[in-house]
Amino acid sequence: MSKGRIWPYSIAASIILVFGFCVATIVVTQSAEIQESDAYMSKYQVADLNANILIQAKIEFDKKYNVKYLNSTTLKEDTDISYKISDKNGNAVNDAVLTLAISRPETNKLDQTLSPTIVENGVYTFTDAKFSKAGVWNLILKVEIGKNYRFLNIKSDTRNPTSYEY
Repeated sequence: MSKGRIWPYSIAASIILVFGFCVATIVVTQSAEIQESDAYMSKYQVADLNANILIQAKIEFDKKYNVKYLNSTTLKEDTDISYKISDKNGNAVNDAVLTLAISRPETNKLDQTLSPTIVENGVYTFTDAKFSKAGVWNLILKVEIGKNYRFLNIKSDTRNPTSYEY
């Protein structure tokens, strides 16, 4: 085979290689479990459509109330999760409706939705939380007080007590 005739084989091999990579990419992505986001306790399409409403609701809520995450210890298998809710004058709010959704970032198989079991002096405690795997967990809290509401999303790591972000 002369030097002038190798280029068609190189081009054909390159095309076959690219096609093979495309097929491999499709096979790998189809076998992966892709989970939908549950930000704002709804599908991401709904959250996207209502983004301005959610932002405005948060602003209105924050004008009247404070929400504070109280956990300072590592999240373990059975951990109590507490939030303190007060008005801007520092008075405890005991009549809020709270819903806590706990999930892993990569799967929804371990999702939990909880209501507070103890409410005392503005501190809402969720006692039924289960963290069966080590790693990062999403804590998505919805707080409703009358017509005011907001969401608080916290990412917490079961391996490090000081590792969490809002």
